[in-house]
Amino acid sequence: MTHLWVRAEEREHEQRVGLTPQGAKALLDAGLRVTVEDSSARAIPLQDYKDAGCEIAAENSWRQAPEDAIVFGLKELPEDGTALTHRHIMFGHAYKGQPSGKKLLERFKTGGGTLYDLEYLVAEDGRRVAAFGYWAGYAGAAVALKCWAAQQRDDICGPVGVYDSSKHLLADLQTDLSGAFTRPTALIIGALGRVGTGAADLCTHMGVPVTGWDMAETAHGGPFPEILQHELFFNCILARPGTPVFVPASAKTADRKLSVIGDIACDPDSNFNPIKVYDRVTTWEEPALRVHDAPMLDVTAIDNLPSMLPVESSEDYAGQLLPTLMQLDAIDSGVWGRAKATFDTHIEKV
Repeated sequence: MTHLWVRAEEREHEQRVGLTPQGAKALLDAGLRVTVEDSSARAIPLQDYKDAGCEIAAENSWRQAPEDAIVFGLKELPEDGTALTHRHIMFGHAYKGQPSGKKLLERFKTGGGTLYDLEYLVAEDGRRVAAFGYWAGYAGAAVALKCWAAQQRDDICGPVGVYDSSKHLLADLQTDLSGAFTRPTALIIGALGRVGTGAADLCTHMGVPVTGWDMAETAHGGPFPEILQHELFFNCILARPGTPVFVPASAKTADRKLSVIGDIACDPDSNFNPIKVYDRVTTWEEPALRVHDAPMLDVTAIDNLPSMLPVESSEDYAGQLLPTLMQLDAIDSGVWGRAKATFDTHIEKV
């Protein structure tokens, strides 16, 4: 019997989960065994999983889970160097040259475990079967607007936090912008994708004019001076080989209107990072990184943005992913087989 073990998230500010109680009930009805860890942070109550019929385990006890259990989480594990013996489903961020990713793969190689990276669960056409993209774009645009509003007060954006719903986020953002009579303009690269759509929707809600670009507008490879003529720029595409540079290092001192970059894709330590004015993620406590003072240029690049709206983003993502989880009994084929092949390719290089 296939055993799915849903672990508690150990990342700070992480309240999301990739399986709802309704989804767990569907897996149980299909003959899978489902264990859910207790969690001091998860946005969805543990009682709902109990009511669905799940087995319950102590928080962070996945390390003692049966060897045949498939451990399912979203964000990365603590970087404690321990060998990983289980099969893990999570966002590994391990295949694009990231230093932390190399260490993660070394842990899998030492322990003999397997990573089924959520970013690489793809259909035959290469499209991801599930993504948090929409809510990443939505929340990322909100944080960037908060950064811009702080600049209008000659300040830098303070801490951001969790919202019960998108309605609460919009109300809070409206307060931030209440003293700004003229809205900034925004340029979105990746406007036709999930992330770009979320960013555009947030901007529309707040009355921010948007210029939407996608593959056609960036195919010539740059440079892209139009980016500098918008107050806000949102990068909504994943960095990969061949991705052009959207914002060169010279943009800091260039003649520009640009004052806030929302790098929602957030791959600053990737070899293919297209935003060359910064090199590290920002945090919930310090969401804005000021990379130039006069004129001001801030970068916001939080790598777990959907956690600002944990209930809505979890329900959306879990609904997308459930049909693939229902195929776990055939983990050597289809979506899962492709993810395993990707892992095998990269683990050979470690």
